[in-house]
Amino acid sequence: MKNFTFLSFILFTLVLLFSSNSNAQSTAIYDVTFNSTWNATEHTSIPANDHFSNLVGATHKNENEYFQLGQNASVGIKDMAELGDNTALMSEVLNATNTKEWFNTSFSPNNAEFGSATITNIEVDEEHHLLTLVSMIAPSPDWFIAVNSIDLRNDTNTSWKPTFTIDVFVYDAGTDSGSNYNSADAPTNPQVAISMINGSPFNGNKVGELTVTFKSSTLSTGEFQQEENLKVFPNPSSGIINISANNNLSTIQVYNILGSKVKDLNVANRNSNFQLNFSDLNKGVYLLKLNSSNGNSKTQKLILQ
Repeated sequence: MKNFTFLSFILFTLVLLFSSNSNAQSTAIYDVTFNSTWNATEHTSIPANDHFSNLVGATHKNENEYFQLGQNASVGIKDMAELGDNTALMSEVLNATNTKEWFNTSFSPNNAEFGSATITNIEVDEEHHLLTLVSMIAPSPDWFIAVNSIDLRNDTNTSWKPTFTIDVFVYDAGTDSGSNYNSADAPTNPQVAISMINGSPFNGNKVGELTVTFKSSTLSTGEFQQEENLKVFPNPSSGIINISANNNLSTIQVYNILGSKVKDLNVANRNSNFQLNFSDLNKGVYLLKLNSSNGNSKTQKLILQ
């Protein structure tokens, strides 16, 4: 029984620590929403049967992983832009070694004036913190909307970006020479490079906005200490521990060796330095999970003796 209890504690510790950051990579969760602004005033005209293909893409490691302005489109980008067919693109993305996750969502409603698509709970980490999304704008020869390699880390690469909105433009895949929405098929041979459409019908104007909404993040131990200036001492302790942190610390949970929560404390209104009395707990090893008001957390071992 003692061996089982000890093994349970080891497993619980590993799961909690590594999911909550002990030397782990920082992770973050975002939602993204594209809202169309495609209109006849800025974009010459709106064709009949105006719509978008599914909004697809991925989180990934390297810039320009799936396409690049000034370079020829892959078969996957070509099929997406000409046909709204994402089969080949999905295969390219999933076979790329630097891909973290593939996304595919439909528009609702799906038209020029009110077109909207949302992808929820996109998880990124320190290695895979870039986001690329594409969708065919239809009908068209080979035109598509895109955001390419959006970096969700801040400029100094020390934390995650808060919620932001960017403009979205239309690009020519360089695989069909049609010049208007309903042009007959006219394959471009040889294929030319992907380019932004600055002439008719889009006139270089944005056709929508992408809002990237920050939901939460889990920081590695080093990042949490840097951001929150967090200290827990003494450790080991006889029962009284001191917490030194800025005012972002909101709650503290305490878990025993069986993984059961034995305390759940609201510390949001405390000063930056305060004491907690754990003398009512049995001597032994515990885990403290310290949560900040912005959704970050840190877990560390506490020994009571």
